[in-house]
Amino acid sequence: MTSGHLPVAEPADVRRAAHRLIRADRTAFTATLALNATAAIAGLGGPWLLGRIIDEVKAEAGVGTVDRLALALLLCAVAELLLARWARFVGHRFGERTLARVREEFVDRTLALPASTVERAGTGDLTARGTADVSTVGTTLRDAGPDLLINSVRFLIALVAVFVLAPLLGVVGVCGLLPIWFALRWYLRRARDGYLAEGAATSEVAEIVAATAAGARTVEALRLEGERIAASRDAIETARRTRFHTLYLRSVFFPAVEVSYVLPIAGVLIVGGVLYTHGAMSLGAVVAAALYLQQLTGPLDQILVRVEQLQSSGASFARVEGLARAPKATSGESASPVGDRIDVSGVRYSYGRGGEVLHGVDLVVRPGERLAIVGPSGAGKTTLSRLLAGVDAPTEGTVTVGGVPVVALGPEQLRRQVVLVTQEHHVFLGTVRDNLRIAEPGAGDAELWSALAAVGADGWVRELPAGLDTALGEGGHRTDGSQAQQLALARVVLADPHTLILDEATALLDPTTARHTERALAAVLEGRTVIAIAHRLHTAHDADRVAVMEDGLLTELGAHDALVAADGAYAALWHSWHGDRTSGTGNARPDL
Repeated sequence: MTSGHLPVAEPADVRRAAHRLIRADRTAFTATLALNATAAIAGLGGPWLLGRIIDEVKAEAGVGTVDRLALALLLCAVAELLLARWARFVGHRFGERTLARVREEFVDRTLALPASTVERAGTGDLTARGTADVSTVGTTLRDAGPDLLINSVRFLIALVAVFVLAPLLGVVGVCGLLPIWFALRWYLRRARDGYLAEGAATSEVAEIVAATAAGARTVEALRLEGERIAASRDAIETARRTRFHTLYLRSVFFPAVEVSYVLPIAGVLIVGGVLYTHGAMSLGAVVAAALYLQQLTGPLDQILVRVEQLQSSGASFARVEGLARAPKATSGESASPVGDRIDVSGVRYSYGRGGEVLHGVDLVVRPGERLAIVGPSGAGKTTLSRLLAGVDAPTEGTVTVGGVPVVALGPEQLRRQVVLVTQEHHVFLGTVRDNLRIAEPGAGDAELWSALAAVGADGWVRELPAGLDTALGEGGHRTDGSQAQQLALARVVLADPHTLILDEATALLDPTTARHTERALAAVLEGRTVIAIAHRLHTAHDADRVAVMEDGLLTELGAHDALVAADGAYAALWHSWHGDRTSGTGNARPDL
């Protein structure tokens, strides 16, 4: 997998996935094949009976004979129609059930992705796969799949009928189809790569649009409109080129195929005419063979159209199925931690091809203590918090809780051990109750109100029209930044972890509310470990110990008073925060 991009499944993986989906509903699949084969066999009667009618008329047979053959021809046509409609109905039901399985697998695999994988890949790619690609796969399973089955069966049976009727004419017909085979091979060699490039370009457009919309205020404030427009135009131009390439492939493929359709029929009529004039074949046989080949045209045309569609949907399926190849968050139960102590030993970390961010950090976080991590911007505080929470794995070294690597814990275990809360938050569509029960599905109303009260959110929730049953988001109550953040903190209270990591968790709250919320959380989480990335130094003042990060290294560790007395890096930050001019930093408060 390319760094920063979600993987794409190989053709063999796609074939195995298709076989797995077929096996999951093999009864419907088998019924579809059987019904289509029966309908195709019924359809074979028409050309053969028409040939018989021609031969009987030429032999001056009576009207009764012709009428009986015509009635049989009509019955064959009706049987073919009814069987084909029944087959299509069964095939579409198979397609819809299979599409449901694809969607469910996609959601399960998406939820199993580590947060770091999603962040590096970007939401645009994941969104494009979950919308456009899944929709394309669904259309194929519902429409293209059944049509391809129907027409493939019809094509094969009609071709066999030509060989049974007149083997020589069957050979002539197959030779006439060879140009189509060569055109198809030319197309298939190029189509998959072309459609994969088109899908990747579409994902890039989606990513740029999503990023621009999410950062619209920042773009406007920093006057980055020109840069974002230029980036969007570049992405759209790339998407346009990829679409024009696949259009070129289709523009070459289909005209070549259309011209080739007439060759088998023309060959059979010429060779059959010669044989008929020499008395080696009846006129009815020549007409029947020509009609069988004419019958091939419709199914073959549909097969080629669906084959072209399968290249697009196959590329989409490869992108959807590619999530199976992505790294997964640990799902099984790992060894249970013994105790709650967190040990950071020789930890180094670098982001992809970027430089190293942490350069060998050693830290022990004792159970139940409140630890504040401070330092200038870019010192590695947030990176360390992500490693402590198991979001990322260290490049070197270990981060363990109770002797077990944090990244080895399954989602349920990790949620009970360590929870990271940042200023990034999300309010899900649904009621207040739904949003809170994400953390603890079995929580009762009393527990929900207690969690809201712990973070100071019970007041505004009680004022909502339906309280806990008030719908949030589009069409309901629109929460502001502070309310959304309080809901996120209330979910943490319900999750009840033994270690809570706060990284600007109260950044969107006003100073008074933030202080109240932090104190409320501290009271609720009494006896639990609290690690705060301190951007406001009053948090460090209240902590049991303070860890100072500088340039990816842990340079100081101790109680607030001891560090201030040591007159080192922390003391300089503290004096600067309070505007102490004697510290040499003036009145400016540094970005922590």
